[in-house]
Amino acid sequence: MAPAVFGTGLEGTLRAIAHLAYVQIDTLSVIERAHHHILWSRVPDYATEHLNQLVGSGQIFEYWFHAAAYLPMRDYRFALPRMLSFRRGESPYFKNVDPQLMREILAQVSGEGVLRSRDLKDKRAGKSAWWDYGPGRRALDKLFMQGDLMVCERKGMEKSYALPERLLPAGLHTQEPSAEEMAAYLLDKNLQAHGIVTLKQVMHLRSGQALRKAMRELLHARIEQGVLMALDNPEWPDTYVATSSLQRGWHAEHSDQVQLLSPFDNAVIHRERLQQLFGFHYRLESYTPAAKRMHGYFCLPILWQGAFVGRIDCKAHRAKRQLEVLSLHFESGFIPADDFSARLDAALHQLAQFCACDTVLPAKR
Repeated sequence: MAPAVFGTGLEGTLRAIAHLAYVQIDTLSVIERAHHHILWSRVPDYATEHLNQLVGSGQIFEYWFHAAAYLPMRDYRFALPRMLSFRRGESPYFKNVDPQLMREILAQVSGEGVLRSRDLKDKRAGKSAWWDYGPGRRALDKLFMQGDLMVCERKGMEKSYALPERLLPAGLHTQEPSAEEMAAYLLDKNLQAHGIVTLKQVMHLRSGQALRKAMRELLHARIEQGVLMALDNPEWPDTYVATSSLQRGWHAEHSDQVQLLSPFDNAVIHRERLQQLFGFHYRLESYTPAAKRMHGYFCLPILWQGAFVGRIDCKAHRAKRQLEVLSLHFESGFIPADDFSARLDAALHQLAQFCACDTVLPAKR
């Protein structure tokens, strides 16, 4: 069971998202989809319906961070630069989208209130539904990326869309941030979530000379003010930590519980930072040919007492209500003691319960 650092229930879920700044959405459901797994790891009684409830109440929204993600609604304005870039046609994506089709989709959503992606049909004579991979899907995706439509609900991975005015709270700050404001947002959110950050992590998939200049100036100013410190370690280039964290000390009490994290968890998603700061070389091998996999199709990082001690490849067989352990790999030098083994077993049974499985099948020897 996850420690209740953020509280419980719907409020705990909201606080966890606010602390992390974003929670990545992913379609893979070998265990449970990433957005649910990430929150279950942090909120003891997390329920999958919490996300739809928070979207419906205007407290979070779905958009693109470095990937599809849930974000706190209070941070909506920091999604505007990307939205406006799509609207201005600056993105290399969605270049050949029919503007008339986009207008028709907007009119359909305006008239019906909510549009499920499956309900988008080609009304031209002799045509069948083509929303999935054809021009309708591209038009829908562009409308979403440029902020003309928002996701108002997900059922599994099927999305429903509505106009922004249906979801955006009254009085929400919707002015596009300056480069300086964007730099402060990215730095502060990463420090809040991780405590120690790298420049590459903070600027991941963020482009533009103005933003890069603003970030460098902000880092210099924070160091001059004494609120930020650059680590003097050649193995950790461009790595920064808030001095308040150093003053509190790094002697945090680590839980004895074993945590089985999603491959898309915020703690491990920046693979280079993970290896640089924790010495943990981790790669998701789902897209690697089977013969070249070293650890398994969908290995989960194992976190224990503040260290990444291994990875475990699991698969949920929901029809049989069984969670199968396919393989288990520990880091070099880690020797599991009896107390760790018992806690790993407990973590596997908790994960099985989260995946609607009754039993855990151990790895075949």
